Amino acid sequence: MKKAVTRFAPSPTGYIHIGNVRSAIYPYLVARQTDGDFILRIEDTDQARFVEGATELIMDTLKWLGLDWNEGPGVGGPHAPYFQTERAEIYKEWAEKLIAAGRAYADSTPSETINKYREEANRAKKPFLYRDYRPENTPKWEAGIPLRFKAEPKDYDYHDEVYGDLHMGPETQDDFILIKADGLPTYNFAHIVDDATMGVTHVMRGQEYLPSMGNYLALYDALELERPIFAQLPHILGPTGNKKLGKRDGAKSVTDYRDDGILGEAMVNFLACLGWNDGTEKELYSMEDLVREFKLNRVQRAGARFDENKLNWLNGQWIRRLFTEDAQALYARTEGFWPESASGFKDAEKYAVFEIIYDRLKTLSDLQTMTDYFFVAPRIDQDMIFENKFLKKFSEQELMEMLRKSVDKLDQVSEWNAEVLQGELNRILAESGKKPAEIFSLIRISLSFAPFSPALHDTMKVLGKNVTLARLNAVITALANN
Repeated sequence: MKKAVTRFAPSPTGYIHIGNVRSAIYPYLVARQTDGDFILRIEDTDQARFVEGATELIMDTLKWLGLDWNEGPGVGGPHAPYFQTERAEIYKEWAEKLIAAGRAYADSTPSETINKYREEANRAKKPFLYRDYRPENTPKWEAGIPLRFKAEPKDYDYHDEVYGDLHMGPETQDDFILIKADGLPTYNFAHIVDDATMGVTHVMRGQEYLPSMGNYLALYDALELERPIFAQLPHILGPTGNKKLGKRDGAKSVTDYRDDGILGEAMVNFLACLGWNDGTEKELYSMEDLVREFKLNRVQRAGARFDENKLNWLNGQWIRRLFTEDAQALYARTEGFWPESASGFKDAEKYAVFEIIYDRLKTLSDLQTMTDYFFVAPRIDQDMIFENKFLKKFSEQELMEMLRKSVDKLDQVSEWNAEVLQGELNRILAESGKKPAEIFSLIRISLSFAPFSPALHDTMKVLGKNVTLARLNAVITALANN
């Protein structure tokens, strides 16, 4: 397969969102499939919307996702510079080619006049095309004057890897701005020049760019450039599935998901499958799986619904998988997610908790709410006992008696490990004459006062004998004083 050169070209105008990231994942996969190059290019020509630190955030996000780039900021490469504001001379050179070919002209028409032309078109109930108002006498192009493309409208046919064979008629082409009055290029001009000079073979971007393809094809034609392979990606839809995902639908920065305890592996897996599948029922894909299986022509044309519950489910699956592969490495990634009560505890103590709770986590931030009782005695909530469906039929005296007998038996255990504790719990059950859900629920709640906890014998092992007996006795005392 021919070596592919792909790119991700975000604008440093704020946080990097879900749609941005999928537009990075697909090009990355295509490049890696052919041992090609993945380029990171920063499209920073919109200085009015530039946000300090946004470029660093983009780079940090890509690293977290495992999307390493061959060329770009922090790496360098043969096609530097990789910031559009630093490529002004390159754009000027290509602009001069268009002027010389009679395909571009300087246009000093005031914006007020252009607005009048637009209003005139609206009154006439026809689409506004600037070429219908193209000035006859144009000045020499110099600093401070915008440069426009001179359209020669015609029919264009082209192929899109997602949408198939498409047609763009003359009505889709206009005299658009190439270089603004501030000397910086527009996206419409810059990305084509950059892709050409960087040898990009595949251009992947959102379907919102489809209406502009007529202008892009006209510019490729005017510059005598070979077209790259195109792939317009369908929208990621909001939870209801009837509109594009937006901030009002709860769309967050990708880094917010990381801060919420989502793993990079899960996010890549989730986003890659938003609008793509390999034709199987498989749901868990590693980066290696995706590189091997991904095909652009299997990207669906319809928008894909963003389902945060599915993301959380996938994340839980990835926590289990990574624990199996390298539990210590996964534990190292839990830093910052533990409850405040865990501060001061040693890694070995926290790892012992992680080892028995990991398979209940959907996100790493669940550690905050699921593990607090391992590090600090929980507040005794007798209502949790009295309202439990298995325990509410018992009197306080019966509950205390069940706990006293349990304490007496557990106090005699000399080897405090999970296997011995399981055996002792089974003996307590047999001698109590109660159902497992009754006696075990009482002990579990008394130790944790949490909605759920790991297997009882594992919880007791990690808490230790002294803490276990102290908590059970504390509940006995509380019931006696009720």
